[in-house]
Amino acid sequence: MTSIDAPAPGGQNSVVAKLSTLDRFLAVWILLAMAAGLGLGRLVPGLDDVLTAVELGGISLPIALGLLIMMYPVLAKVRYDKLDAVTGDRRLMASSLVINWIIGPAVMFALAWLFLPDLPEYRTGLIIVGLARCIAMVIIWNDLACGDREAAAVLVALNSVFQVLAFGLLGWFYLDLLPGWLGLGEGENLDISMWEIALNVVVFLGVPLVAGFLTRRLGEKKLGRERYENAFLPKIGPWALYGLLFTIVILFALQGETITSQPLDVVRIALPLLVYFALMWFGTFALGKAIGLPYDRTATLAFTAAGNNFELAIAVAVATFGVTSGQALAGVVGPLIEVPVLVALVYVSLAWRRKFSVDK
Repeated sequence: MTSIDAPAPGGQNSVVAKLSTLDRFLAVWILLAMAAGLGLGRLVPGLDDVLTAVELGGISLPIALGLLIMMYPVLAKVRYDKLDAVTGDRRLMASSLVINWIIGPAVMFALAWLFLPDLPEYRTGLIIVGLARCIAMVIIWNDLACGDREAAAVLVALNSVFQVLAFGLLGWFYLDLLPGWLGLGEGENLDISMWEIALNVVVFLGVPLVAGFLTRRLGEKKLGRERYENAFLPKIGPWALYGLLFTIVILFALQGETITSQPLDVVRIALPLLVYFALMWFGTFALGKAIGLPYDRTATLAFTAAGNNFELAIAVAVATFGVTSGQALAGVVGPLIEVPVLVALVYVSLAWRRKFSVDK
């Protein structure tokens, strides 16, 4: 973003006052992008088919392009020479692993069964969303909330490794084994290979991460650190928001007709998602403060816990159950709820930042 860095703790200027016009009205731009995407998907015949056809190996190229543009400027801001300070923070690393790979999927499983006991397709779709931990858009939410960029890079990379290794196993546990143990009926089997998950990680994280790392290394070498951070980064900063808005338009255009034609189903799916995001974010933020993490790492921990990899969730649901399935619709409703909720939580986080610092 353009001027996202906040004043020092105890300063008189508010964080919001330091933001650019582009950043200050972020919620407005995102709502407009969502409306534009839904409108395009509803009003332009065959647009979803055209966008769906532009893919490679099951990866939507328009969405991949948007995420690359969105993540690259933020990852170019990361001080990669400071990553060892993050990996040495055992409280942060252990908390992130437990929250993302034990608590998060369990919470979504419980909420899906609690809110949707009579709708097995939507329930399965929500559980898949809960298994897909965020490795992309969380970078943006964290940066907007003045979280620790280096910590976000490390935790997202950690999530990507566990995503490749654990997604299939957790899918079998929560969709096949556990329902049988609890007497909840027959389970579902996910037809997803480790290669498909690895490709998703490479496209949505690996490419922008390498690009950001090389830009930082080569940029500092050519310009020096001061010119790189004060002249180059402000020029590419706005492209993160442009990429985010483009991604949202494409994503909602892909499913505009589906979402607008089934409003009651969308509401049923939305309710457990709202509870999930609230529990994960507020609970994790409270945990971060309780174990003594500073604000920036607490915010990073909270956003990496609350976000989900909707790209992977949708891809898995479509590949396993079909593009018109209830599972796919639940995956699509995920970002419909996640985007505005996490934008709102960015503002909550910024509002708590000064109080957090004072309490410390």
